[in-house]
Order: sequence, then C-alpha cells, then structure tokens
Amino acid sequence: MQLRCVCVMGVVLFAACSRVDQPSRAEAATAAPASAPASSTPAPAASLDPSRGKEVGLMFESFLSPWQEGDEEENTPGSTPAKFKSTTPSQSRAQREAAGHRAHGMLRFSNDLSRAWVDVRVEGVDLSAVNMFHIHCGRPGILGPILVDFAQATDIKQNLADGTFSVELTDEHLVRTAAAGEGLVGVATMGCVIPSPSLGSNRPVKTSTIAGMAQLARQGELYFNLHTTGQTYFGDIRGQIQRAETHEAS
Repeated sequence: MQLRCVCVMGVVLFAACSRVDQPSRAEAATAAPASAPASSTPAPAASLDPSRGKEVGLMFESFLSPWQEGDEEENTPGSTPAKFKSTTPSQSRAQREAAGHRAHGMLRFSNDLSRAWVDVRVEGVDLSAVNMFHIHCGRPGILGPILVDFAQATDIKQNLADGTFSVELTDEHLVRTAAAGEGLVGVATMGCVIPSPSLGSNRPVKTSTIAGMAQLARQGELYFNLHTTGQTYFGDIRGQIQRAETHEAS
C-alpha cells in the first residue's frame, strides 16, 4: 500500500493524501498473460489421397442439333478439299431437325487429367452414313480445327452401331490427331493451335495433353461434330461442350 499526497508551498497536506493499492509481487506473477495472436497457418487438410486422381472430376455435356451447324451444306466453299465434301444428297437443317437428328454427349475428366471419357447417344441419324466424328476447337458458329479425331481411337461405325458411342482418351490420341494432317490443309485442320506465352513468345503450339483439352473445355472452346456422307463439310449435328449442370430431384 502507498500514500499519494499533495504538497503545496512545502507543506504536505495529509488531508489530501489518498491510498493507492499496488499488486504484490506474488499477485503480479500469477496475473493472466496477454492473449497470444492467432496463428495464420491453417490446419493440415483432413484427408489427402493420391489415389483419388483416377476418379472423375470435371464434367461437361453437349446437346447436338442441326441448328448448331454454321451453314447449309449447299454453301460448302468450292475450294474445299474433296475429302471434306459430301458424296451423297444433303438435307437442310430444317429437314434434319424434322427427322429427329439429335444427340446428347458427356465429356468427363479424371482428377489427375490423365484420362477423358466420351459418351454420346445419337438419335435420328442414319448411322450407316456416318463418315467422321470429331471434337473440334471453336466457338459457336465457327468451323474450327480438329482436336480429337475419334477414328484415331476407335472404329467409329462399329462403336456407334447401337446408337451409343463410348471411348476413353489419353494424351496419345491428341498427338495422333495433330500428326494425322498432311500438307498445309492438314496443318491447319488437324490439332488445335494455341499461343504459348510461357515459351517467351507467341509461337503457336498444338494441344497435346488431356490437361490442355480440359482447359479448352473450361473456356467453352470445344464442340462435338458428327459428319455424314451427305453432311460432310459442316456436319450433320453439332453441339457446343459446356459445364454439366446438375438438377436436384423435385
């Protein structure tokens, strides 16, 4: 205990003295410490499992229709190489829609982006007339180069014989597709050319991995195109590939 007093003109005024209590050493020693700052490091992840890399992660879907084709087959440019021209009579987009030409496709990626799986259900199309089936790069209405030529992975007609097409893709199939082109036309139409600033320039390179394919899908830059002998240039039915939407059961 201490006395705090007031001194005026050398005279101590005891009446003005007040008592001030100070904690003892023992009390000071047992006083609660100040709170420590919270740690900025989060707790470790609860579960790390590398084997989950093989599970399905990203999922995309597409609804193919004649109306997503950029134009009518009769407007195929005259300079088109023979392999991309129709060899049997063509139908208009309205005629094909009336005949029920349509499809629903799914594109799924493994978490580690080492694999992709394609499943497509086709209706209304004469499957015996199918001559090509691809995944192209391009935005709606644009004819883009071929990223995946399914002929590099499977027998298209045999696979599609029952109306359902299924295939597993790896990096190898993208590399095969890009390498399949011959001459200037092949270079321009086979494989998706993308800029690569990471190389220190805008030198174009072709997508050669499933990871690159997934990136293009995220950007909305991929579409399915099913071609037939009567709709070879533009294609019979086409569908932009978009992130799959899940709907809760009502």
